[in-house]
Amino acid sequence: MEWHQIPLGLLQTNCYIVSKEDNNTCLIFDPGEEGEKLSSFILEKQLKPLAIILTHAHFDHIGAVEEIRKKFNIPVYIHEKEADWLIDPALNGSQLFEIGKPVKGNRADYVLTDEKELKIGSFSFEIAETPGHSPGSLSFYFKEAGFVIAGDALFSGSIGRTDLPGGDHAQLLKSIHEQLLILPEETIVLPGHGPATTIGQEMDSNPFLNGY
Repeated sequence: MEWHQIPLGLLQTNCYIVSKEDNNTCLIFDPGEEGEKLSSFILEKQLKPLAIILTHAHFDHIGAVEEIRKKFNIPVYIHEKEADWLIDPALNGSQLFEIGKPVKGNRADYVLTDEKELKIGSFSFEIAETPGHSPGSLSFYFKEAGFVIAGDALFSGSIGRTDLPGGDHAQLLKSIHEQLLILPEETIVLPGHGPATTIGQEMDSNPFLNGY
């Protein structure tokens, strides 16, 4: 299994392509913007997308959802608490920040509730609810491959902002400690912005996690 980090848009939001070498299928996490750039990468690598999966639905993580969904005819997965955000610029923040056009698309094909594991094609991974940055934030743990896609919960040396509507600082810290820091220290953390890190590195040096 391979993962590819592709920063997209003005905010350089990380989109992740997780692929299988044996059959070239892939999953797309957080296609935030620049759909043409993302499509070109997928076609160049001769990958076969199976689904779009969202860590959360802030505008910088969903801007290219409709373009990619339509091009590859694949379903979209999102947490139930943010199911309406895809269709409402006021909820996804694009109306608030006015960076580019308001983001307004169609509803997700699959709404996740309390699932702990998800299987799509030959992919199987664990789901952890990690609210705090947003109410429906999710993290996706690929145990055998040793990485977790953490969205905007945990960054290298930092944590997600909690000053947006629905944000909760105490809840975010609780999510990080109870859902992410319990993973093996060598687990690679793939954040929504910035470089990859590891659980161990953040346990040792992340200043926002001290004194919890």
